[in-house]
Amino acid sequence: MEALVKFVQDEFVTKKDFPKFNAGDTITVYYEIREGDKKRTQFFRGTVIQVKGTGLTQTFTIRKMSGTIGVERIFPLNMPALQKIEVNKRGSVRRKRIYYFRGLTGKKARIREKRS
Repeated sequence: MEALVKFVQDEFVTKKDFPKFNAGDTITVYYEIREGDKKRTQFFRGTVIQVKGTGLTQTFTIRKMSGTIGVERIFPLNMPALQKIEVNKRGSVRRKRIYYFRGLTGKKARIREKRS
């Protein structure tokens, strides 16, 4: 059964090439929104809290601050409306899922940049 699912995913679903990113990175996601017969591109810039799943079922969660309110959005990596992903900063964190980031405010909510 797994072989059949893998075959269908490989043959019929188109993959997009996006840059690699992990938790702690600051990225900008450009995606298409349709309102009636109009289309427009909107972007969502924030910190990656988690990357979950593998292959075509991979999703990632981004958190940004809108004023004093935290906004989170989950994007499937294989969503047809995704146009491009830009990695703005590489963050240095020790965990793959940084849920503790939700409770931090002010200067404690900063993530150190990874030295290259």
